[in-house]
Amino acid sequence: MNTISYWFAIVGFFATVLFIEGSYLFWNTHRGPEARRISHRLKTFAGSGDSAEISLAKKRLLANYPAVARLLERIPHVAMFDRILLQSGVHANLAAVLGLMLAFGAGAWLVAEVLGLPWLGQLIAAVIGILLPALYVQRARNKRMTTIEGQLPDGLDLMARAMRAGHSFPSALQMIGEEMPQPIAGEFKAAFEEINFGIPVKNALLNLASRLPSADVHYFVVAVLIQRETGGNLAELLSNIAGLIRARLKMFGAIRVLSAEGKLSAIILTLLPFGLAGVLSLVNPTFLKVIWLDPVGIKMLWIVAGMMVFGILWMRRLIKIHV
Repeated sequence: MNTISYWFAIVGFFATVLFIEGSYLFWNTHRGPEARRISHRLKTFAGSGDSAEISLAKKRLLANYPAVARLLERIPHVAMFDRILLQSGVHANLAAVLGLMLAFGAGAWLVAEVLGLPWLGQLIAAVIGILLPALYVQRARNKRMTTIEGQLPDGLDLMARAMRAGHSFPSALQMIGEEMPQPIAGEFKAAFEEINFGIPVKNALLNLASRLPSADVHYFVVAVLIQRETGGNLAELLSNIAGLIRARLKMFGAIRVLSAEGKLSAIILTLLPFGLAGVLSLVNPTFLKVIWLDPVGIKMLWIVAGMMVFGILWMRRLIKIHV
C-alpha cells in the first residue's frame, strides 16, 4: 500500500469514530435518560402530561449503612415506626433506636442474671429494657404534639391577621415559619417551601396533616381545603378555628385537673404490688422463693399478671377522656 492509502485508512477510521460518537451524543441529548427526566419535569410544572406528585423531602435513611437500611426495609410496617420517630423530633435514625433497644434489653438481662433472678424475672427485665427507648420516643412524640396543639391557635390568629392585612395564604404560612417558635414553625415552614417549589396547596396541606397526627391540625387542613372549593372569608374561618381550639384546650385542662386523682390512684395501685414484693424480698429473701420454684406459684403469677394487665387497661380507659 502507498502513502495515500494509509492516509485514507486513518481518515476513514477517525471519521467512523466521530460519526458514532456524534450519533450517540445526539441520541442522548434528545432521547436519553437525562433528556426524558428534564422533559417530564417541564411537563409537570407546565400542568400537562404526567402530573406525578413532586417530592421535595429527602428520603429518610433508616440506617447509616446501606446494607442495614435494606435489611430494615424488609420489615413489615417499618415506615410507620419511622414516621413515629420523625414525629417525636428525636435526632436519630431507626437503626440507632433499634440498636439502643437491644442494648438496653441485653443490659437488663445481664443485671437480672447477676442478681440471681429466675428465668421469668430475667425475661421481664429484658422486655422492660427493650421497651424503655420505645417509651422515650413515644413520650417525646406526645410531648411534641401537645406543644404544637398549644401553639396552633396563636399560629392561626397570626395567619388570620396576615390575610386581613392583604397577605396570601402561602405568605401567611411563611410568617408562621419565621415568627412562631419551634416546633410548629418548622412544620409550617416545610409546608410553605413545598408550595413555593410547585407542589399544589392541597397536597402540601395533606402532607402537613400526615406529619402531624393531631385532630386540631386535621380540622385546620379540612377547613382550608373546603374553603378553597366553596369560597368564603378564610381569615374569619381561621379565627373561628383558633377560638374553637382554645375552648377545646381549656375544657381538656379542666378535665385533666378533675381526673388527676384517678390517675394518681391508678399509679399507686399499679406500683403497690411490685413495691410490696420488693420490701418482702429485702426483709425475708426466702419468703417469696416458693412462688418462683413451685409450679403452682408460677401459674398463680401468670394469672395475677393477666389480671393486673386487665386492671391497668381498664383504669386507663376510665380516666382517659377524649375532648
